[in-house]
Amino acid sequence: MQIFKSNQAYHIDQGIFQIHLMRPGLIFGDSTLEDYAFGPLSRIDHATLGVGGFVGMHEHSNDEIFSYVLRGEMLHKDSIGQMVTVSPNNLMMMNAGTSFYHEESTPDNPIEMLQIFIRPEAPDLPPKVQFFDRSVIPLNGEWTLLAGPKETGAPLEIRQQVIVYDAHAKANTQLHAPKIEGLAPWLYVMEGSISVNDVVVNKGDAVTDLTSDLSSISVLKDSTLVLFLVKMDAPMTLAGPFSGRKR
Repeated sequence: MQIFKSNQAYHIDQGIFQIHLMRPGLIFGDSTLEDYAFGPLSRIDHATLGVGGFVGMHEHSNDEIFSYVLRGEMLHKDSIGQMVTVSPNNLMMMNAGTSFYHEESTPDNPIEMLQIFIRPEAPDLPPKVQFFDRSVIPLNGEWTLLAGPKETGAPLEIRQQVIVYDAHAKANTQLHAPKIEGLAPWLYVMEGSISVNDVVVNKGDAVTDLTSDLSSISVLKDSTLVLFLVKMDAPMTLAGPFSGRKR
């Protein structure tokens, strides 16, 4: 079992906009790796943006970008004329493909969220944006399928062999992470604290195990967990300006 500690993230401080930038492959503890991605799971930004934050209209291409919100709201505007509020109850997947423009702002509420950059299976796919209206969020530790390849039937499609779940669990309960043969887990503690096989994993930390299941999860504090199941050797493109970076 390997642990990614929060102090392995790169911290970017721009006042009301702060990012803990994580390269998931560093969970293996080897900074000499040629590629810091975890298979096609390339980069995860744990970001906070205060009220009045604004990121102007900008382009993305050849990145699959999943916006997962823990708390707060962000206003999304894009090049096809949509204006949508992204929140814990309305998650967003941007399949940038050949080219997609959008802007982000927090006019009324601060936000704490993940922006997750995944390498698509091929370059220059058709662009699109998707939203998942989840009006009811289970708080009983139930794992919810959020995003994945089309064949999984997930609410949000990722054009890659990456599947994403979350769970909101109460202290002093037990969880068992979903598992799929041939896919490797990368489990992130978005909020709270857990123990995995008797190892404590806190907010901002992640855990993986390529040889055995993450089958014994004890919730020490009320927690929000985000689980990625990843086909490590999936075909992928490095054409994305964010996901395509190796280091």
